[in-house]
Amino acid sequence: MSTFMAELIGTMILIIFGGGVVANVSLNKSKAQGGGWIVVALAWGLAVAMAVYAVGSFSGAHLNPAVTLGLASIGEFAWADVPAYILAQMIGGILGGMVVFFHFLPHWKATDDPAVKLGVFSTDPAIPHTFSNLLSEFIGTAVLLVGLLSIGANKFSDGLNPLIVGFLIVAIGLSLGGPTGYAINPARDLGPRIAHFILPIPGKGGSNWTYSWIPVVGPVLGGVFGALFYQAVFTGKVTTLFWIWTVVSLAIFAITFFLGSKGTQALPHGDQIEN
Repeated sequence: MSTFMAELIGTMILIIFGGGVVANVSLNKSKAQGGGWIVVALAWGLAVAMAVYAVGSFSGAHLNPAVTLGLASIGEFAWADVPAYILAQMIGGILGGMVVFFHFLPHWKATDDPAVKLGVFSTDPAIPHTFSNLLSEFIGTAVLLVGLLSIGANKFSDGLNPLIVGFLIVAIGLSLGGPTGYAINPARDLGPRIAHFILPIPGKGGSNWTYSWIPVVGPVLGGVFGALFYQAVFTGKVTTLFWIWTVVSLAIFAITFFLGSKGTQALPHGDQIEN
């Protein structure tokens, strides 16, 4: 299997399990409806573990543009291979979203709330607030990269690493996931959001493109920063890119803070809320 196909299939598996659990606990007339946050967080962790088991030996199972960019920023992955990995991850995210749609086919019509339907495919904030939502995604993804690199620095029994990575995802979901639904992965959010946009979902409403940039920019900023932070603090190698990325991230947060305090943000229902 090529690395491109491995990243595509791995990300598709991730979304089938991850999007599937959200559909399972939220769509009307599902036997698992009302399962709750712990069920969602646990299933997402197992989704990552299963996807890594499936394709890790072929591509390293990044399954996340933020991971790919983070590893490239510290010299652990070739920049020349970054575009193909990200393209494969995005395609996998779209296809995974489509599989979830067909699996729960009669439940879309049985569910009235468009926001619930969109939530199966993509994340949205508990309290829409541009600066805070971006910061939440930044922190969650930075923790993800520090965690992944820390796990990689330890020795485990053969085949145990993917399960430990799954536990990391569960921990992030249970501890940090509430504010935004912890996308921590542009392909996990944007890919299925595109699927939501193009699929004939009954009464689906809009795809909330106003918010869609946050679970892309936040994880990219946080993923690269987390990798550079690990390299600087844990290995003592402080690079120029670390300082540049820190300044760029601070500048972006400053802009969103000052502009967000004066603007509004659209909600899936079409309402507006002050940032």
